[in-house]
Amino acid sequence: MGVGLLKWDPFNAFKNVYSTCLLIFSVVIVMGLIGTSQTGLSSQTSPAVAYIVCWAALIWLTSVEGTQGSFVGLAPINPEIYKDTHPISYMCNKVTTMGDNLDRYLMGRQFMVCCIVFIINMSAGPAGDVELWGLPEGVKTAFFGVGLAMIFFTAMIGQLNSQVNASVCMLDYCNNYFSVFTMWVAMAIEFTGLLHASYLIAMLVNKLAGAESNSKEEPPTGGAAVFYWLRCLVSLAILSFCGVVTVNALFTGQTTIWEGIPPILSFIIFLILMSIVGMLEGMQIAFFACAKLRAEERGSSRFAKLTANLLFKGDGNNLPGFMIGRQLTVVSCMFFVARVTSVKMKEGSGNMFGVSDGTQKLFDSGLLGALFLTIVGSITWQLVAAAFPIAFMSNPLTYILLRIALAIEFTGVCNGAWVLAAIHAKLAGFQRDEVYIGTAEERAAKNMGDDYDKLQVGPGHMIKLPAYVEHAPKSLIELMESDKAVAEFVHKLSQHSQVEDVAENA
Repeated sequence: MGVGLLKWDPFNAFKNVYSTCLLIFSVVIVMGLIGTSQTGLSSQTSPAVAYIVCWAALIWLTSVEGTQGSFVGLAPINPEIYKDTHPISYMCNKVTTMGDNLDRYLMGRQFMVCCIVFIINMSAGPAGDVELWGLPEGVKTAFFGVGLAMIFFTAMIGQLNSQVNASVCMLDYCNNYFSVFTMWVAMAIEFTGLLHASYLIAMLVNKLAGAESNSKEEPPTGGAAVFYWLRCLVSLAILSFCGVVTVNALFTGQTTIWEGIPPILSFIIFLILMSIVGMLEGMQIAFFACAKLRAEERGSSRFAKLTANLLFKGDGNNLPGFMIGRQLTVVSCMFFVARVTSVKMKEGSGNMFGVSDGTQKLFDSGLLGALFLTIVGSITWQLVAAAFPIAFMSNPLTYILLRIALAIEFTGVCNGAWVLAAIHAKLAGFQRDEVYIGTAEERAAKNMGDDYDKLQVGPGHMIKLPAYVEHAPKSLIELMESDKAVAEFVHKLSQHSQVEDVAENA
């Protein structure tokens, strides 16, 4: 592989082969379900329509997942270095690092992920009990009932392989107009105000954390302020309505959840799945925030120490290992939530709340569930984790979920994503970013060092990068803000301390 991430030692070779076989099998049977009109969309329209929607959504998901890593990773890097070699990446960087645009992009992107996963489930997920090519009951239960086929299909093709390449080939990955399109769609979604209830939650979290907003923009005034607060209120009303529709559908048995499950149990399953998604979304924020802290600063409780020791021990591979296991768990929960919350009215029961047929189709699309999951089950938890990372580290459930995620990654069921990433990188001609812009040390030596002020982290922000500045004394923070050389020096010290901690825990 051109970027050198795929490993072929005996153990990894075994995992690569069997995971790739699982992926191929999953793709074949998912396409078989669509071709035999046994998915939601194919049964209502035609297999051709479902094929197009499924693959279009999956390809777009790769862009949504990959551009996040690219845009966040490139934010601190001086764009003038790659202005001529990667003009589109340069343009994206100029847009996302302007004011609070990176936060806006991440907010809109989060909704896009939930919506796209819901669309993939609608177009390719099995509609009830299915029969395909005489497959044994055990295989059908595992791959269709439990949903392994859809999970492998979506996670490995649509998410993990793009995240792998975008993590080390940020410049090449986003140097195309598809990334530009994805960026503007995400920011357009944020501009509509659908997700502005998240800003109200951020304000509340900041207040509880005793932190002030560190926005790069002045507070809106006049007409802009009215427009901002109006969107916040409308978003809150829409969110409340989404919750009412979802809960009503659950308690009246009007969802696509499996037959025979009592309404109260459906509601409990919904809450559990939402909490697991939220915990996993918040954990990645908390882990990255604690990555730059010394061992004694990561919390004194028993579970904080257990979590930190497990996460940062040895050569540090448990952190990326958690991210892989976490991704598979999150997408699994999202598919289950999509099934639990997608409205499906019983025959003869009419429309919910007596709404029009058009509105009922909106309910049936799962869009309301996606919006509710985005804000309540994802963004809210990330904001809380950014403000209270140590509290997250101290939660026993954090340690349990970390163990589960690492166990999932160890099995190698997602190693097919590395194979796909290798093939993609080879075909696209990707190269590591160091080929174009050098290392951070080389850039600093040329007086073109990275500017970490472009990354807004901590309370009120969802950026998944280490927040080493937050815990510094106030006087040092002020000095770092006024002197870039001091900021860079502290950053290097922080990196050095993390290396020492790893050595001590090895």
